[in-house]
Amino acid sequence: MDMFIEILKAFFIGVVEGITEWLPISSTGHMILVDEFVRLSVSPEFLELFLVVIQLGAIMAVLILYFHKLNPFSPRKTAPEKRGTWRLWGMVAIGCVPAAAIGLTLDDFFNEYFYNAWTVAVALIVYGVVFILLERRNRRREAAWLASRRPRGAHERVSEVGPGTDGDDAEAALFRVRTVDEIDWKTALKIGCFQMLAIIPGTSRSGSTIIGGMLCGCSRTAAAEFTFFLAIPVMFGWGVLKLIKYILAMGLAMTATEIAVLIVGILTAFVVSVISIKFLMGYIKKNDFTAFGVYRIIVGIVVLAYFGVKVLL
Repeated sequence: MDMFIEILKAFFIGVVEGITEWLPISSTGHMILVDEFVRLSVSPEFLELFLVVIQLGAIMAVLILYFHKLNPFSPRKTAPEKRGTWRLWGMVAIGCVPAAAIGLTLDDFFNEYFYNAWTVAVALIVYGVVFILLERRNRRREAAWLASRRPRGAHERVSEVGPGTDGDDAEAALFRVRTVDEIDWKTALKIGCFQMLAIIPGTSRSGSTIIGGMLCGCSRTAAAEFTFFLAIPVMFGWGVLKLIKYILAMGLAMTATEIAVLIVGILTAFVVSVISIKFLMGYIKKNDFTAFGVYRIIVGIVVLAYFGVKVLL
């Protein structure tokens, strides 16, 4: 019975991980709330390992969904397409340099002094506001571009750009990088610098890179896809590093419950990540990121309220 309960907890945590890792809403912020109500009955060392290693399940979702695009050896690709794939991997490598350099040196410091509910809440709210303001700017620019194309004398109100030919043309005019294949090394490096902001708990790795991508002229689709690809080396490397540290400290021994919890968490994170990524890519083809900004602000307020009341009591 105890094992079954722990497996259910692992399943729930895997669901939260699979959703929040890819949507720009901060997995850390949600995990802090989850930890208040759903705690695994395992050692602190295993819990730290579990929360990192289940991210490997999320990474597998990206590799499966984008296997053809990311595979430079695909027999279905022409020679130029294979070179383009290698180039894309080069852009990913460049984008990972800033985060790798800062993360390896400052991660422990930020975890010790900034991994708390107050930092997470503030980061959730601040970046939620940034998303809303950024998308308002984009909508104004898109509406102004469409208005400039209307014949003189036309008085139809232009409020926002919806899906369809006009919206696609507006995106092409306003975002110099329409697809992830058009990202150059300077843009990749700039987005990588934005990824460094994710070292602050509550920022959201996907949120910071999507914001950075759009500020650098990338379309919403290009920014989101490049965010997925940047996660592969960063999260895979971090997961392997945590696993090695755990083995060196604790050995290979795990209880049957811990093994079951790890497997369920990874598989759940994988399945839910597939659904989340498909949802996000479908959603931003017709919508912007404003709803995620609003959601972040709401969650940030909830975190502040909950832990504020907890301190007072």
